[in-house]
Amino acid sequence: MSSIKSYRDLLVWQKAVDLVEEIYRLTTKFPKDEIYGLTSQLRRSAVSVPSNISEGHERRSAKDFKRFLHIALGSLAEAHTQLIIASRLSYIEIGDLKKLENEIIQIQKMTHALIRNLPTNI
Repeated sequence: MSSIKSYRDLLVWQKAVDLVEEIYRLTTKFPKDEIYGLTSQLRRSAVSVPSNISEGHERRSAKDFKRFLHIALGSLAEAHTQLIIASRLSYIEIGDLKKLENEIIQIQKMTHALIRNLPTNI
């Protein structure tokens, strides 16, 4: 990781932040009675993805970084599940769901590749 000075240089972190932005925009259209329910849960799980990537990177240990990347993958799965629920409740359009699913898959693939290729010594 010596060539990566900051987590902000990681494309996977950048894409995860973009996903958070899209989810925040999308959830502004959710019913107001969901503000403490699905809206809050979805936003928290989405924010957790880039947060765990950045926290793991700053630990400066490959073992810790991998652990945080796995946590980010869990949060990504959680956000995906919540998006499916939102779609079933007709809070989001199927086209929006498909677009976000494609972004989630891309972030998952990038995260798995980072885990596989992470040097043992950061």
